[in-house]
Amino acid sequence: MNQIENKLYFSTELLRWYQKERRDLPWRRSRDPYHIWVSEIMLQQTRVDTVIPYFNRFVDRFPTLEHLAIAPEEEVLKHWEGLGYYSRARNLQSAVREVVEQYGGQVPNQKKKVSSLKGIGPYTAGAILSIAYNQPEPAVDGNVMRVLSRYFCLEDDIARPSTRAGMEILAQGLIPEGEAADFNQALMELGAMVCTPKSPSCPSCPVMKLCLGRIEGREKELPVKTKAKPPKLVLRVAALVEGTGVNAGKVLVRQRPETGLLARMWELPHVEVQDKASWELTSSGGKSIESALAEEGIRIHANEHIGDAQHVFTHLVWNIKVLAAVAEGEGYVEERTSYKWVGPVEFENYVWPNVFRKLLTEYFVREMI
Repeated sequence: MNQIENKLYFSTELLRWYQKERRDLPWRRSRDPYHIWVSEIMLQQTRVDTVIPYFNRFVDRFPTLEHLAIAPEEEVLKHWEGLGYYSRARNLQSAVREVVEQYGGQVPNQKKKVSSLKGIGPYTAGAILSIAYNQPEPAVDGNVMRVLSRYFCLEDDIARPSTRAGMEILAQGLIPEGEAADFNQALMELGAMVCTPKSPSCPSCPVMKLCLGRIEGREKELPVKTKAKPPKLVLRVAALVEGTGVNAGKVLVRQRPETGLLARMWELPHVEVQDKASWELTSSGGKSIESALAEEGIRIHANEHIGDAQHVFTHLVWNIKVLAAVAEGEGYVEERTSYKWVGPVEFENYVWPNVFRKLLTEYFVREMI
């Protein structure tokens, strides 16, 4: 079988399989480009099962581009809370506002225009154009590169941009005329459900017969990918400062800066500790957080170690030691600061990174028992 016949076999069998085996996912019930856009942004670095309830709640609250465009950012982040990578939500809303202002609320169907929107890279642009508008544009993500690497036994490092560019050309050449929407979703589905990273289910693969990686016994070796640098470990000490008097039953929290990591979200006060020995010693960690807050005019006394937590980013891992603390005097926090006293009643009005949401939820539950 020559290369042309091999490609035709791949496309034909893949589509036949997809039409029978496709999962019933909420974003597949519509060709609305807005809904497809939202789903693709949510699915970045997030499992399908996790995304489904978030997607349903999000489009229920913001059913159209216009609804999302006019919504307060805090409300958008609240509906994103728990998905992580919050810059995705901010970029999505920013791009949606541009679509409303520049394109009359209609997601553009030209590659150049779609690709210029904030937060939309080659994969997302290809997904929107192919799934919503059935245009023969490739949508190449990690799943797709894995499938193509194995089927065609390609040894190029998929971590390299040049390899991705080559994969996009290959994938585009496989799209049957008039079938871009289903074909790209079928390719993604195969990578997600059958041609998985560590244990590919070759016997149930619709294209196993001509898969060169399987034929050569290399399906578990491929794709070739340079290992990414491990995330940097950062040691931090957080203070769970309990209020007294008028603030009894509340905890001192603060809002993060306007820009940067977890921008404008709320958290327990915490500080980085460079020395591991100091971090492990409660008294030293307590002095670190006390000094940091004193510089902002807030005086506390940190005492016992009450727990540990971890927050994982793409490039960082925060290991957090949590200390119980009390505020000196009345524990008054000036309105001009980014600090507030928050109790269980107000808690849900704020947007929290997962690690601090979990810590505070557990704290308030214990206090109410």
